[in-house]
Amino acid sequence: MTTSTRTRTVVGAALLLAVTALPGSAVAAAEDPTHVDGRLPSGATYTMDVPADWNGTVLVFSHGYRPSGAPNPAQNAPDDTTKSRLLDRGYALIGSSYATTGWAVTNAVPDQLATLTAFTDRFGTARRTIAWGQSYGGLVTTALAERHPARIDGSLSMCGLVHGGVANWNSTLDPVFALKTLLAPDSGIPLTGLPDQETATRAANTLTAAVDSAQSTPAGRARIALAAALHNIPGWNDPSQPRPAPTDWDAQQANQYTAVKGLLKLPAFSWRQEAETRAGGNMSWNTGVDYARLLGRSAVRKEVTELYKKAGLSLRADLATLNRAPRISAAADAVAWMSRTSSFTGRLTKPQFTIHTTGDALIPVQAESALRRAVTAAGSGSLLRQAYVGNAGHCTFNPAENLAALGTLEDRLTTGTWPGTDPESLNSRAAAADPTTPARYAQYHPAPYPRPYDLAHPADAAQ
Repeated sequence: MTTSTRTRTVVGAALLLAVTALPGSAVAAAEDPTHVDGRLPSGATYTMDVPADWNGTVLVFSHGYRPSGAPNPAQNAPDDTTKSRLLDRGYALIGSSYATTGWAVTNAVPDQLATLTAFTDRFGTARRTIAWGQSYGGLVTTALAERHPARIDGSLSMCGLVHGGVANWNSTLDPVFALKTLLAPDSGIPLTGLPDQETATRAANTLTAAVDSAQSTPAGRARIALAAALHNIPGWNDPSQPRPAPTDWDAQQANQYTAVKGLLKLPAFSWRQEAETRAGGNMSWNTGVDYARLLGRSAVRKEVTELYKKAGLSLRADLATLNRAPRISAAADAVAWMSRTSSFTGRLTKPQFTIHTTGDALIPVQAESALRRAVTAAGSGSLLRQAYVGNAGHCTFNPAENLAALGTLEDRLTTGTWPGTDPESLNSRAAAADPTTPARYAQYHPAPYPRPYDLAHPADAAQ
């Protein structure tokens, strides 16, 4: 592999020669911390940090989703504080940018593996390799865990898109289908088959205007809550929001309204258009979906019921309207591409730990139920543990919580037995890592994912 690297921390020429001469099974030791930036043949960049007292473990970090045209730097940790503390503890940190932005799993997986190879070529084979990632990077991490288990010893997914691509795009379709059907039935807004970003932006703006208008009436607010419930958007989903009381339905809906607008602005249209282009067509559908049944599985259905009562509106009638509305079919080839590249078998051969915030609107916490479903069906349940942080927002973990999760996975790899993954054990680890920040792991059992799709259940493909 040809790489172009630059070393920000100068290392003596003799030391570099010694490092590159080491056999592949050795762990190299440097006299000084080493930072390397390089480029892969794919065009992706990578970044590596190796402390002088490297402990022999390398962490391969997969970053989250970056829209087309966005800056795309290589990243090897979720945040600077976590990065600093891991380096202080002797971990080597590596990660790539992925060759493309957007729904880039077909680039991300080989780029991460190539980065690991470049690391090994330079520093020797690590004693332990852990794949970890957040958000979309959780999908990349789980793909590495399932498809390339020989390259890693374990994996950690943080607020990950672990329900897979097909399930993700189906559950992104349901709320916008409800909004269009109930708030803008004659608008002609295209929800799928978006030919370009201009069309996507126009569709998003038109539906957002309808949502803004609806928010001014009790009936409109109830219908927005219904759409939010189909995506399991929680009533507290941003740390800047005051946490509503359990029965403060109006405050919960106001928080959901903001999240729904965020869904329309990017994932439901702009990001969908980019993913459809990769897949070669529309990869999601709602043919055969019973929306009354879907609402019955939602974690926030009680709020919807109460707001409909308050508005004097018939929930049964609106659900019937949704069930009668013309449906959207998927392109078989596009579903096959998304399934092949971005859905999971649930077959784990190495331990995986996942953590998720309970108030996540972008990737709702119910994604963890979808992963558990696949892993259980594949007979790999003993290799998976899941834990939850009681906070609003997407990936809003603090560094101590990150370190607690990594420490738990490392103990599993060292002993062959899972240590405590209950909130008390995890919070104790977090407090030991940093007693100045709150430890917020909490007892939580996510509701079932509304429309799961995985490769462990053949009936999913039959839909």
